[in-house]
Amino acid sequence: MTAAGAEPSGSWRRLRRRVYELLDPTIDTFWDKVVHNGLITLVLLNVIAVVLESVPSIEDRFRTAFTAFEILSVAVFTAEYALRLWTAVEHMPLAGHSPSAARWAWAGTPSAIVDLLAVIPFYIAVLDVVDLRVLALLRLVRFFKLARYSSGLTSLLEAIYSERHALVATLLILSGLVLTMASFMYLAERDAQPDRFGTIPDAMWWAIVTLTTVGYGDVVPITPLGKVIGGLAAIMGVAMLALPVGIVATAFSDVIHRRQFVVTWSMVAKVPIFRSLEATAIAEIMQLLHSRTAQKGDVVARRGEQADALYFIVRGEVEVELMDADNVYLRDGDFFGEIAILTGDVRNATVRASRDTQLLILQAHDLERLMDRVPEIGKRIRDVGHARAPHRVEAHPSDQGRTRKAAREPPAKPGA
Repeated sequence: MTAAGAEPSGSWRRLRRRVYELLDPTIDTFWDKVVHNGLITLVLLNVIAVVLESVPSIEDRFRTAFTAFEILSVAVFTAEYALRLWTAVEHMPLAGHSPSAARWAWAGTPSAIVDLLAVIPFYIAVLDVVDLRVLALLRLVRFFKLARYSSGLTSLLEAIYSERHALVATLLILSGLVLTMASFMYLAERDAQPDRFGTIPDAMWWAIVTLTTVGYGDVVPITPLGKVIGGLAAIMGVAMLALPVGIVATAFSDVIHRRQFVVTWSMVAKVPIFRSLEATAIAEIMQLLHSRTAQKGDVVARRGEQADALYFIVRGEVEVELMDADNVYLRDGDFFGEIAILTGDVRNATVRASRDTQLLILQAHDLERLMDRVPEIGKRIRDVGHARAPHRVEAHPSDQGRTRKAAREPPAKPGA
């Protein structure tokens, strides 16, 4: 173990990183999906259990099973919280913090607070200091853990928060209309229905259900003037209902597009060949690239095929199967596939994902446009292509890419 605040050893850091990736996967490997879907299933089962426990006959019959399931759930959620707290230093926005500061910062985030509230009721129940029925309802907080696993729900909450001022303004307008319509209806109906419209507060119930288009029908106007006011209120209610829906829908669309932009930007910026570019150049490149996830064992490019794309590795590893040389392993930041495009020949090597890999793909017809638009990138790709052309090497390893034997003998002469 390491001292508090000290950086752990390399093996511990790799373990911490792997645990972080399991809990917050950027690439969906098999085990990432198992953990991800398992936690979602457990949350949903907990919500169902709380609902079923409210039925006395079911609760009495399956009391032992419910208790065992609650203990199991709390154990899993507690371990999840502890692991997320431990791996918080791997979270990119907290990368510049010390380990303790990063964990404190993470503990104050909304998702971390929800995680804590998901297990607190159980430990309070053990102390027997609060009504257990109240604690059972508090377990429904676990439903909000789904926000972490649903990008759509997260985007919706972000949209609502970003338009909070406009939504509050809409609520104020609606409140003003409720008060105005209730006052008019009070004047029109107080003599005809003193028991229902005898006061403005009494009339406000009618105004609320009418303006929100619920219309229970338990309180209705009977005078001609009252019916006119009621008709106006119903029409304005339709308009008022559309206003917040339109605000949230527009904000939600903006959040989705912004999230996609940020994800693509972060992937492009990770590639060394793009890292030194200005923001305007990266924005240009983003319009040409699209992403793909290659599962372990998938063939990305096959020997003998016509070259149609250049590939950049954002994260993962691929194996380049050469004909008469050691296979080359390419990792984060490497690119491959440019030789066949530059020479117009077919591919001379098969490239296979040796583990789950995130790729950025640049189509052949877009490569020429990119090399013209961004001369710096065009020069580097051409230089690499010219250097490889005599040997027909179809891949470019960075410092991280290497053959399996590179650590103990010089690289084999490429001949693929």
